[in-house]
Amino acid sequence: MSDFLFIFINVMLPIAIIVIIGYVVQLRFKLDRGTLAKLMINYIMPIFIFMNLFEADMEFTLLMSVLLFLILYAALTFVLTYFIGKAMGLGTGHQILFTNANLFYNAGNYGVPVNDLVFRSDPYAMSIQIMMVFFQNMFAYSYGVVSLRAAESGKWKALLGYFKMPIFYGLALGLIFNFLNIVVPTSVYISFDYISDAMIGTVLFILGAQIAGISFKRIRISSIAASFIRLIIGPALTIVLLLLFNLDGVVAQAILITTAMPSAVNSTIIAQQYSDDPEYAAEIVMFSTLFSVVTVPLVIYIALNVF
Repeated sequence: MSDFLFIFINVMLPIAIIVIIGYVVQLRFKLDRGTLAKLMINYIMPIFIFMNLFEADMEFTLLMSVLLFLILYAALTFVLTYFIGKAMGLGTGHQILFTNANLFYNAGNYGVPVNDLVFRSDPYAMSIQIMMVFFQNMFAYSYGVVSLRAAESGKWKALLGYFKMPIFYGLALGLIFNFLNIVVPTSVYISFDYISDAMIGTVLFILGAQIAGISFKRIRISSIAASFIRLIIGPALTIVLLLLFNLDGVVAQAILITTAMPSAVNSTIIAQQYSDDPEYAAEIVMFSTLFSVVTVPLVIYIALNVF
């Protein structure tokens, strides 16, 4: 119990405070959430990703192992949620949203700050986190859009548009500079370091603002079931796969903790554009985020003590 309270007070509580500040400020001042998202995606996040990959001590084979793990995890999650959704009698539209809410977890806005606090800004642990953020973003705006049957022009525009985003080039250049040992000029390094330091506080503030913009009018049992799958069954599946892949240490800990994150706000953004019932996706995001206050510290405890 003392270890759990330590994790809650030193990891979850600092995160919750900043999220609540963002939530309250959004309710009070009605900030433009679109502008906040653009600030994060086009300015802070790409540089944060570049800096962490540039400074990390990584192996190409490890990155490939993590990528393979994430693909297998996504495939098994899809199968699991598909059959559970069918058993619950969900219609096609709700079935897709039910599945997407479990496929797309909040590796960025929530997962990055948790990783930073748990591993005390360890570049190696953060490099694993960044690969998961990248995979989640690519997956959400490719399969996530296609699965909701966007118009032909819309889905290809979304797919091609992703490769125009600075976040993609932050990752690519970070890997290139790391593997080729390219030196970054001191003045550029210092400025990038300042911007990277702004990441954690800003992303949590934006998460609070995004949550403040979520609204729904009713509670459906299937949305609570989806939250249970995301927060409990998802990490349990991860533990099984980690043992099969024979992964341990910081890599296994970072992966397990991240796959315990609640449903990503991205799932509601996609649903708002392509679904007839975006409120359903909002329900799952809201419930999974609230319940994660208890489940995430438990998973962190398990990760640090088992792997």
